[in-house]
Amino acid sequence: MKGSCRCGSVQYQFVGKPDNTILCYCKECQLQTGSDKWFGAWIKKDNFKFIEGQPTINSRIGESGSLVNNMFCGQCGTPICGEVTVGNFYSVSINTMEKPELFSPQMAIYTRSAPKWASIPNDIAVFDILPPRSNK
Repeated sequence: MKGSCRCGSVQYQFVGKPDNTILCYCKECQLQTGSDKWFGAWIKKDNFKFIEGQPTINSRIGESGSLVNNMFCGQCGTPICGEVTVGNFYSVSINTMEKPELFSPQMAIYTRSAPKWASIPNDIAVFDILPPRSNK
């Protein structure tokens, strides 16, 4: 599977299926997307690589207490992924993938931070924070 930012300056690919597809409602994801949530696919670091250009990186401490490296295009500003160091994976923006229609969310996390007007699907697993053991 391949994907890129809006302008195509930063492109990536990954092999295999995502470990999970999530809607994240944490405040940081809300700020990064300008929306109520992030829709990401969890891809093992060994299965993901940038094939064109390099993203700009902004590092922060996530709600789990561990480092998250947010990666975005320095040209067009498109958020591409977050390197979740505690889990050794990337949370890759589904919307940057060539075929985003192939994916649907399997769980919603940090819903305690969702705005009152947010839409949270009722047919997937829902967690106030992280599900058990996902932050170890």
